[in-house]
Amino acid sequence: MRIETLLPAADDPLALPAPVLLELTELYASDKEFQQLSGDFPDPEDIRPEQVAAALAEELSHPDAEILLARSRGRLVGLAATLRHHPSRPDDPDPWIGLLMIDGRARREGHGRRLTRAVEDRFREEGRTGVRLAVLRGNATAMAFWTALGYEVIDERPDLRRRRPTYVLRKDLLAEGGGARG
Repeated sequence: MRIETLLPAADDPLALPAPVLLELTELYASDKEFQQLSGDFPDPEDIRPEQVAAALAEELSHPDAEILLARSRGRLVGLAATLRHHPSRPDDPDPWIGLLMIDGRARREGHGRRLTRAVEDRFREEGRTGVRLAVLRGNATAMAFWTALGYEVIDERPDLRRRRPTYVLRKDLLAEGGGARG
């Protein structure tokens, strides 16, 4: 798996190279179940490039945000949006995984585990001791995935954007073994 950083034009965060934007649109559209659960797009059956560009621009509007793209055999198979610090909790020492999305057509091939491991390794290299994320209540698939990787529920609270109920999970990056490997 090759990881690359998404770099939109500095003067226009909505400006992504057309081929990359089309790949990202396909990625978002490949997981209709998650899109229906999240409610991030008005019609999960019809996700458009301009909507994806706007969603990514919102992710990147935080000064310490980063979007990583995962490719396997040249094909985009995943995306991770990370935050070095939680925007509303400056005292929180942990970075956050704001979004991890794997192409619905490439599920159960290990891409999610490999991308998660790459994100965790990047944070470890920075000297970070833990990482957090939030899972929408009702997303049993995501809860099973994250807990299998060693993440533990530490809190319940609404998300920032839509006030939806979420579970906050944390993983200790210094723990022996660092959780499940795959």
